Amino acid sequence: MRAIVLDGFGGYDKLVYKDIPKPEPLHGHVVIRIKAFGVNHAEMHMRRGEWAENADVIGLECVGLVDACPGGEFPIGAKVAAMMGGMGRTINGSYAEYVVVPTHVVTLIDADLPWAELAALPESYATAWTCLFRNLEIQKGQTLLIRGATSAFGQAAINLAVDAGLKVIATTRRRERFPVLEALGVTRCEVEGPELSKRLPESGKVDRILDLVGNSVIVDSLAMLPRYGRACIAGWLGGLDPVKDFNPLAQLNSGVYLTFFASFHFGLPDFPLSDVPLADIARKVAAGRFQAKPARIFKFEDIREAHRVMEANEAGGKMVVLVD
Repeated sequence: MRAIVLDGFGGYDKLVYKDIPKPEPLHGHVVIRIKAFGVNHAEMHMRRGEWAENADVIGLECVGLVDACPGGEFPIGAKVAAMMGGMGRTINGSYAEYVVVPTHVVTLIDADLPWAELAALPESYATAWTCLFRNLEIQKGQTLLIRGATSAFGQAAINLAVDAGLKVIATTRRRERFPVLEALGVTRCEVEGPELSKRLPESGKVDRILDLVGNSVIVDSLAMLPRYGRACIAGWLGGLDPVKDFNPLAQLNSGVYLTFFASFHFGLPDFPLSDVPLADIARKVAAGRFQAKPARIFKFEDIREAHRVMEANEAGGKMVVLVD
């Protein structure tokens, strides 16, 4: 089968096309014929050698058809999504024509959507849903601030939060991206930047914060929360450097909660993919309740261009690759 193999660490030239053996069926696993996959920032860090671990074939998620399932958990030919469970990290991932993954990271996703649109959902929506409904425990009527909202993850979180009845304030570094966020139903947009807490009218009254900019602004995010407010770090758009000069006693209101989620936890016993209503989310997309079309669609042969666009922050949303 054709696969995109990581040939060392560095630039786009390290993504090399090779013929490798098709994965063998294993008990407790599913072989998926990949139809499309999403492109993620984590894969960029893997390519650069900045991630703790990676397999020869990277790629954290995919959608496709069941090719083999020795245990019978999924019927042959079923339309499924798969993500994490070591994909691209400890086992070969989705940058290929076929992948073999544990059954517990596979879910049926039978919505009437093109493959490219289905491929835009798994990682972004599963992670956003978990952050909002599990870590942050959002409730109707609350005010939610999303920092880094024009990312694919951020747009997924907006769709979910607005649908759940929250007032959503969204940030982006580029003012010209405001219309994109406003079309998703946010109450207001703000320009992302240092010391947002000193500019935001709701500072000190924000119920929940989903921080996708990450370590570079999390102290500023926490400063906006009242007692019992919650913040969740789930992205590093601002870089991977650790938090500097963090002194909770001096910088936070008492009773503030800080939580964290990384999508590579999916597939662990405490984070089963089955916890996420991904099929229901796909049906809402098909019904037009969520605006979730991919921002860019690439051919399998154009993976280097996809990584270039991602690294240059030119995507403006989810990027997907069609394998067929």
